[in-house]
Amino acid sequence: MSSVLIIFNRNPYDGTDVTWNGLRLANQLKNTGHEVRLFLMNDSVDMARDACKPPLGYDQDLAQMLRDLIAKGVPVKVCGTCMARCGVHKNHPYFEGAEKSTMAALAEWTVSSEKVLTF
Repeated sequence: MSSVLIIFNRNPYDGTDVTWNGLRLANQLKNTGHEVRLFLMNDSVDMARDACKPPLGYDQDLAQMLRDLIAKGVPVKVCGTCMARCGVHKNHPYFEGAEKSTMAALAEWTVSSEKVLTF
């Protein structure tokens, strides 16, 4: 099976379903035997924070979807610089399984992946 790197950039709850669809794709790829890796940067870092909750009226919990992927063995790295600079929930803790990472690690994952997708 192929290796897929999915890079998330957006605020998880930005008024669109872009992040939700990226997580759904990651889950489907994992369920069909592909190697899936996720890298969160920019405002998407909020998705790995306990403080990230669905807004009123939104029917999907994106942080829980991310936790479920981590539980399935999907590695999740979070840009260390973005952890301090980005997101609505700056300085809130990250949940277990979301690993603080670097641009060098993203570069390594990028060149070692057969496919790279961004959301």
